[in-house]
Amino acid sequence: MSTKTMDDARPNTTTAPSGIGEPESYDLDNPDLFINRELSLLEFNSRVLEEAQDERNPILERAKFLAIYSSNTDEFFMVRVAGLMQQVAAQVRDVPADGLTPTEQLRDIRKKVRSNLIILNHCFDDIKTKLAAAGIHLHHYDELTKDQAEGVDEYFNNEIFPVLTPLAFDPGRPFPHISSLSLNLAVMVRDPDSNVEYFARIKVPNTLPRLIPVARINGDTRRTYRFIWLEDLIAHNLSRLFPGYEIRQTAGFRITRNADLEIEADEASDLLEAIEATVRRRRFGFVVRLTVAKTMSTPIRELLIQNLDIAEEGMFESSSPLGLSGLMSLMSLDRPDLKDPPYMPVIHPRFRQIDTRQEIFDVIKQGDVLLHHPYDSFIPVVDFLRAAARDPQVIAIKQTLYRAGKNSPVVDALMEARENGKQVSALVELKARFDEESNIGWAKTLEREGVHVIYGFMSLKTHSKICLVVRREADNIRRYVHLSTGNYNAITANIYTDLGLFTSKPEFGADASDLFNLLTGYSKKTDYKKFLVAPITLRSRFAELIEREINWAKKGQEAKLIFKMNALIDPAFIKQLYRASQAGVKTDLFVRGVCGLRPGIPNLSDNINVVSLVGRFLEHTRIYYFHNGGKPDIYLGSADLMPRNLDRRIETLFPIEDPELKQQLIEILNIVAADEANARILRADGSYVRVASSTEDTGRFNSQEEFMNRAKNR
Repeated sequence: MSTKTMDDARPNTTTAPSGIGEPESYDLDNPDLFINRELSLLEFNSRVLEEAQDERNPILERAKFLAIYSSNTDEFFMVRVAGLMQQVAAQVRDVPADGLTPTEQLRDIRKKVRSNLIILNHCFDDIKTKLAAAGIHLHHYDELTKDQAEGVDEYFNNEIFPVLTPLAFDPGRPFPHISSLSLNLAVMVRDPDSNVEYFARIKVPNTLPRLIPVARINGDTRRTYRFIWLEDLIAHNLSRLFPGYEIRQTAGFRITRNADLEIEADEASDLLEAIEATVRRRRFGFVVRLTVAKTMSTPIRELLIQNLDIAEEGMFESSSPLGLSGLMSLMSLDRPDLKDPPYMPVIHPRFRQIDTRQEIFDVIKQGDVLLHHPYDSFIPVVDFLRAAARDPQVIAIKQTLYRAGKNSPVVDALMEARENGKQVSALVELKARFDEESNIGWAKTLEREGVHVIYGFMSLKTHSKICLVVRREADNIRRYVHLSTGNYNAITANIYTDLGLFTSKPEFGADASDLFNLLTGYSKKTDYKKFLVAPITLRSRFAELIEREINWAKKGQEAKLIFKMNALIDPAFIKQLYRASQAGVKTDLFVRGVCGLRPGIPNLSDNINVVSLVGRFLEHTRIYYFHNGGKPDIYLGSADLMPRNLDRRIETLFPIEDPELKQQLIEILNIVAADEANARILRADGSYVRVASSTEDTGRFNSQEEFMNRAKNR
């Protein structure tokens, strides 16, 4: 392993952007000191696209990253671009800390997205070629043999044709509603009798596979796979849909609608009804993006622009298949040679020898346990809940659920606990974006089983990740707590990096009870023993901890901050980190996604390094390290340093107090700091560059591989 540690700060030699003033007179309110949130988010997605381009990644992993990029871009337009367009329409005059108006942001976003779209098209062509060389072929219809064409045409007749509904557009029939993210074919047909051309739209059904298997040919092996795109197959059978008409032209298009809808609280008697109404309205949000095939003619483009009520600058053209998130299905192919080596999370040593229900509680009672997912298995978390559901000594279980996922073993355990007579309370956050319908379903299912379900607050999302189990032991009540940086989701626990803590310390149990009293009842409690809770105590206490490091530096003592998080955009904390740097506090920030701080500016942020890691697993851990004169405080939790997390959500940060666990976290941070394979350094101009490393795979230290190896060897 590399010997590099956090003390080996990576120098940032990027020149500062113009307009920020002289070092002696920096105005911390100067917009030039901040990076725009939306453009920073686009930079993160560009780093995902880089992974799709990186030939050192296995070819199916490259296809996966291209699918992720496509999905991320969809969400970016549905939420972030939609919000900016609403601001423009409402003539909002407030600007973020970086000073860009909504109109300026939209201009820069569209420019960047068009630039990325060119890269995406080249990347797709390269991936397609290399997939074919490896035996995975994505065919056009005209590339098929006669037998192959007959086979897919038969599939069209039997499976696709009955599902299709061509929708005409003429004086008697209005322009059809186009669903967000749906793939469509625009078709121009000509009536041979009148010589008049008409427009029709066909929705490509999302209930069918996007990639249709094609028969193998002579010489193919069992490792060979052949596919045709669903929309291509439909396009070559349009005569079946328009008998008697001449097909003049067909081209694909896809739209993205606004999904950033406000909850209309006055329209519903409770939060559940309000969320259900919001989800229904999302289907009819205004159009924020129109993506068309490069081959689409100008008249059809103009027809779509007019009828979808979108400005021309909101249209993007692509030479690749539209909606490349469909490439994700290739990951199900039995070609392990074209993927990352499989990894099976390991059971933490403290939980390996458990045979009975009580033993898991005995293990936690003996001392705090820290799990590092996905390297450590999520199974002990599920076992903890199942043990609580079945143990006759357990009285109550209280749980927050933000994104539980499908077929959730966590939810199953809660329902089993209720069947066994436990008092079970679950806060199901209905406002978790794009998981609203799933969470509504879980909430209703839990309620039918008799679980006391809380939907959360109308104005605050509950983002805390916490489970409390109350158990009667020898005439005493003991509380067992699980806290996490990630969701109680057994699927994402295998692909997101997160940290979870088991503890039975009384102070943690007391804080957990107080937090659930806040969530389920009425509470103005502000004196939590251990937790930092947003929006109550987290912002103020966090600022005090940074200020303490500033004071250490002013005394000439070593001062250091190490934060690992998903996003840093809060202007107040960015300014405070600038002041800390000026005071001499060495600061290392591992920010996966959005970062509004400009590092490396002389005499302002030259003590700050910012690194983003994008790799096989999604970096999701949140670790906050404060050196404190050699007696470090380390917090984990659910919150990033963003106004929404600090002011508009229920969030929890919790301290790690056990010395061995503290040392484990410091080692995690050191390993992350040594990464050469996944790391990009943020420069003062807002761009990212890869850490300088050998072009050979053997010369690049990969923190995620190191964690996998350590977990297996442990």
